[in-house]
Amino acid sequence: MKQIVSTVLVKNSMEVHELARHFDVSEATIRRDLELLEQQQLLSRTHGGATRHIAFNDVPLGYKTCEDSEEKKRIARAALAYANDARVVGFTGGTTIGEFAPLLSNRDGLTVVTNALNIAIRLTENPRMRVFTVGGEVRSSSQEAVGPSAETFLLDYHIDVSFIGVDGVDGSTGCTNYDQVGAKVNSTMMKQSRKTVVLADATKIGRIALASLCPMNAVSVLITDTRAPDSAVESIEAHGCTVIRA
Repeated sequence: MKQIVSTVLVKNSMEVHELARHFDVSEATIRRDLELLEQQQLLSRTHGGATRHIAFNDVPLGYKTCEDSEEKKRIARAALAYANDARVVGFTGGTTIGEFAPLLSNRDGLTVVTNALNIAIRLTENPRMRVFTVGGEVRSSSQEAVGPSAETFLLDYHIDVSFIGVDGVDGSTGCTNYDQVGAKVNSTMMKQSRKTVVLADATKIGRIALASLCPMNAVSVLITDTRAPDSAVESIEAHGCTVIRA
């Protein structure tokens, strides 16, 4: 069902017959799945189809974790090169960041600033690493702290390099997120960073989500995977961002 959620979010709304054809299943199966997804407040059923739920902020981590896992692992390994000289690192939430952050868990003398509680808890297993967590409302979907207090907290920190997870990357539109409140926190972290590295698998490339995060020229490096289309990568690079396909 996670694929249904992702497909509807990309299209904003879809009809039952379109979803049935797309996933090669019966319309009755799609209707049953849509009913369950509406109960979870991930989608809203419409006459003949489905659209984003009014209470929707982001796809829960449980829906994302298994998707494109091998690509996310490759992206995470490629990102290591951009943390080598950093003493203070910033992390947002997201499954690709969740693959990357533990790769730094054995480093001594590193300071981490993050609004992702799951990442902070994992990194505190190393007593020689300093971990600062952002305060604010915690999104159950992403386990990230968001809101004005989170933004204010970040203004006290100066970060060497931040690793940012996003929901969409487009050359003209820039980086976008489904959650507009979370996008503001991520944007603040970027502004407090000397360098910004965005980690996004190829399913995010060319996608435009609800809330703007930043233009492409505000991103130092985008790390994606080899499935990213040449045309989309060329458009992103034309706006001054270096693209690595892992």
